[in-house]
Amino acid sequence: MIYIAADHAGFKLKQAIIKKMKNLIDLTPKFKAGDDYPLITKKLCKKLKKTDKGILICGSGIGVSIAANKCKGIRAALCNSIKDAKSSRNDENANVLCLSAWSLTTDKALKIIKKWLSSPFSSAQRHKRRIKQINKLEKWK
Repeated sequence: MIYIAADHAGFKLKQAIIKKMKNLIDLTPKFKAGDDYPLITKKLCKKLKKTDKGILICGSGIGVSIAANKCKGIRAALCNSIKDAKSSRNDENANVLCLSAWSLTTDKALKIIKKWLSSPFSSAQRHKRRIKQINKLEKWK
């Protein structure tokens, strides 16, 4: 499953993406002025199972990225380029893609999403080791 959600600032871009990509499950189908990105992020992250992926959009992409990375088991990556998208999947096995509605056109966002969805995790030992280290941070106090 591939879930997508956006706050009010990312809603227009999300709607444009959904028109071009039919396999996305929209968790924010109605526009809500002044909604809060942490609550939308939580809604998406709670839905994700081990093999699922999510796409979050807000104005800068930074807010949803920070919020998502507070959720257990989430490795969210703010990607502004195709190179970022490939790297986030190859190296960190990111399961949530965060996008900036203020910085990206629909076409650029679609290219980033397609690269992100088609890029596999490399499974190199160094990347596996680093993900284990990241997972340990979730338990750190």
